[in-house]
Amino acid sequence: MDAEFNGTFITLGGFVEMDKYRYLYFVILLTLYILILCSNCTIIYLICIHRNLHEPMYIFIAALSLNSVLFSTVLYPKLLIDVLSQKQIISHSACMLQYFLYYSFGCSDYLLLLAMSYDRYVSICKPLQYPTIMGKITVIVHLILAWFLPACQFVITVVINSKQKLCSFTTEGIFCNNRMYKLHCVKSLFLTVYGLFIMMIAVVVPVIFILFTYVKIFIITYHSCAEVRKKAAQTCLPHLMVLFGIFGLCLFDVILARLESYFQKTERLIMTLQILVYNPLFNPIIYGVKMKEISKHIKRLFCQLVNKRI
Repeated sequence: MDAEFNGTFITLGGFVEMDKYRYLYFVILLTLYILILCSNCTIIYLICIHRNLHEPMYIFIAALSLNSVLFSTVLYPKLLIDVLSQKQIISHSACMLQYFLYYSFGCSDYLLLLAMSYDRYVSICKPLQYPTIMGKITVIVHLILAWFLPACQFVITVVINSKQKLCSFTTEGIFCNNRMYKLHCVKSLFLTVYGLFIMMIAVVVPVIFILFTYVKIFIITYHSCAEVRKKAAQTCLPHLMVLFGIFGLCLFDVILARLESYFQKTERLIMTLQILVYNPLFNPIIYGVKMKEISKHIKRLFCQLVNKRI
């Protein structure tokens, strides 16, 4: 590959045994992408068409499902093209765009979960004030900030990243993430410090706030009647399950970027695939099974589809 080609394109070197398992990779990735789209779009569709689901909690769940669709669409189509290609490459500009969208949508999950935790806190701890506090304007502001703030934070990173001189043109990943820093000729102290700052603001602070609100909820419901405790468990536990899943995969991403030399190539691929699969696929399953109202509408929808076929 000549120098001019290297200066424009980046090789994605994280795939394993491409010649041998090319079509198996394609079938698995395509199946996962279809399942992610179908499961998340089903949640969005049900929340949109049923009036009893037009409440802040369900609106935030629909937004989280939409975010999963957008997050997956940033990654899966390119991966499907790559597994069928002889060379897994991406232009530097496209890589920067993928990097930006990957982390923007990824961090939006935390802000959406933060909005959910605040909604549950007000609903359970301040029920009389709930209609006033969680009005339509409040919900809209939360949704706008959940997508707008991460985008603003990562625009700065992308602009600085794009101006860095590259001395290496092969990344050990299958898409563009923090491994891009290892391609730079000179390690940027500003990018390192700013990256830690973003992680604190976009990940650590929301997680602390979410855990604080749920601790307050559980303390208050512990001294309440069994019905209140049951309601709190039904609505809060799914959110906590999703939060722990997202936070765990965020740690995966950081560990892979910083300590990838300690893992075999196959191990890195398996860990990366968990990032691609777990949240986008299992979040709608968690909400579909654990959220009573959504579960009820899903069962009714499947019964209608079965009856139509019969």
